[in-house]
Amino acid sequence: MKQDSTRNIAYTVDCEDYVHVVKFNPFDSGDACSLIAYGGNNYVVIGTCRFQEEDAEVEGMQYKTLRTFHHGIRVDAIAWSPETRLDAIPPQIRFCTAASDKKLRLFTSDLQDKNEFKTFDGHSDYINDLVFAPNEGQEVASVSDDHTCRVWDLEGNEKAHFVLRSPGMSVCWHPEEAFKLMVAEKNGTIRFYDLITQQAILSLECEQTPLMSADWCLKNTLKIGAVAGSDWLIWDITRSSYPQDKRPVHVDRARLFRWSRVNENLFATTGYPGKTTTQLLVHHLGHPQPILTGTAAVGSGLTWHRTLPLCAVGGDHKIFFWVTEM
Repeated sequence: MKQDSTRNIAYTVDCEDYVHVVKFNPFDSGDACSLIAYGGNNYVVIGTCRFQEEDAEVEGMQYKTLRTFHHGIRVDAIAWSPETRLDAIPPQIRFCTAASDKKLRLFTSDLQDKNEFKTFDGHSDYINDLVFAPNEGQEVASVSDDHTCRVWDLEGNEKAHFVLRSPGMSVCWHPEEAFKLMVAEKNGTIRFYDLITQQAILSLECEQTPLMSADWCLKNTLKIGAVAGSDWLIWDITRSSYPQDKRPVHVDRARLFRWSRVNENLFATTGYPGKTTTQLLVHHLGHPQPILTGTAAVGSGLTWHRTLPLCAVGGDHKIFFWVTEM
């Protein structure tokens, strides 16, 4: 893969189609390479990446497609299962998608003859986000414009159902807080639900709308981040239900917020896919200005590498990768 000198993009991967969503596997799959999934108008591609930042024998970046799954409809969101293993015999790939037909699809493959998928029906409007239970991977949570958050087992049975006051935009499940679910709503409220009692136990307020995306920091369970309007906002949930820190960043409106998986002070935001370019900003809480600004022709999706300070955004027939300093 070539290094791209324009607009400080570190690497690019060429794709067959427009990339609507891109997702690094956040779990250890037992292999030196990182798994990445991306979704287009009617398929999902699973591939592996290896970067010179982690392996001196790699020049730039090595990318290899493992399998393309026919999806038949536009992919809106992808979640990886912690049960995905490349070191098992045979290997197991498991992921779930949300699509524009308001259904979830659970894919399981051994990258050879076994390729199965199940459809989960129940949401009555667009699904904005989904996530696997991070430790065992036996459940999937999803949030939708239908003002619900639902938890499903792997057979597609609904195990829990939370009624929201506005569209659900993000849902997060933290490996250290396996019995809690974080749900962010478009009206600017972020709630934590206890999955045992199925009750809301804590809520945070943006005091501005629309909240488009929120994330729970992997490295510090007390930190929550979000984008609402054109600002990013950060909470320490022990201190207040209102943000401790906020800053305007995207002129037109912010779209996505993602914490780095390796540093609790590092996060990225994206602007709305504009007419020509989208803006990626990488922020460090110790710095007043973004530490990296990237532009890509109409981008969508945002994902961080599991062990490197490296993030990726999808775009028109491409995935773009940026490397930042810690």
